[in-house]
Formats: sequence, structure tokens, C-alpha cells
Amino acid sequence: MSEQRQPAAPSPADEVLDIVDAADRVVGRAPRGEAYARGLRHRCVFVLARDGQGRIFVHRRTPGKLVFPSRYDMFVGGVVAAGESYDEAALREAREELGVSGLPSPTPLFRFLYEGPEGQSWWSAVYEVRWDGPVEPQVEEVAWHAFLAEEEVEARLAEWDWVPDGFEAYRLLRERRAGRG
Repeated sequence: MSEQRQPAAPSPADEVLDIVDAADRVVGRAPRGEAYARGLRHRCVFVLARDGQGRIFVHRRTPGKLVFPSRYDMFVGGVVAAGESYDEAALREAREELGVSGLPSPTPLFRFLYEGPEGQSWWSAVYEVRWDGPVEPQVEEVAWHAFLAEEEVEARLAEWDWVPDGFEAYRLLRERRAGRG
């Protein structure tokens, strides 16, 4: 009896992204791996997921992630695929990372251009969603997770090694909520 091979899952590095300019207009397309390697500006979504008590879903990324491995994040999300809208990507990424179906569409809050210290640059759309049911995060994406009260997240900001883009998105969200943004 011969053994049948399952087709290999596509690599995240091969996912095709829209490349955008400083005004968030599409100027081309490239595989994610190439976009990262060449510092090409693309699009990402950040979804702040809260449970029924208002606690924030916080997780530590797995060591195999292409960007910011093993760091903490208070958002679920990721890159926007070529031809995909921010809204579509926010719902898809939140469903995938939380491991849920039936999630309501996340509410868009604001957009900003993230420019990292190592030449990374992406347009970032920030969203919020509530989910009262159980979560089953993807083991490929999430090494640890918990729903934390906002006060506990605030206490951990200086203690944990956070993803810098999510940290910036959270800072901007706090400023806007305090009426400074």
C-alpha cells in the first residue's frame, strides 16, 4: 500500500499582499515574505477583542511567527490579503485567531500608518469586537492567552515584551478615548 502525501499547507510568506503608498493607495502586489524582506508598505488589521465582562483578549505569539515571534499582543489580527478590504480582513483574522464562528463584524475605530524602527511600514486599521462565547485560539498563532481586565493590561505594559505595532495601536486608542487623539 503506498502512502499518499497531503499537499503542504501554503506558507504565510507566500500570501500575496497589496503594496500601498503613504496615502494607502494600492501601487502593486507582492508575496508577504518579499514585502517583509524589502520593507514594502502593506495593510494590517488590529482587533481588540473583549469578552462579556469587558476584559481584553491578550496572547503571546508563537515562536514561529514571521514578525515579532514570542511577544505579547492585546490585539488579534494580521495582514490584509491582496484585494481584501480592511473590514473583511478584520472579521477573518479575528475569527481565525480566536477560533470562533459566528463572531459579529468588528467595529472600525481608526487607521494609522505604523512606521517601525527597522524600516517596517504598514497601514493599520484598528477595530473592536465583543465575544461572549468560548475561544479556541489557533495553536500555530497563539502560545498562551487570557482575558485580562484593562487595569491588568495597563499594569503589564511596562513588564511584558509587546509587539511594537500593537503597542502603538493601543497607545493611540487610549489617547483617543482620553480625548487627546
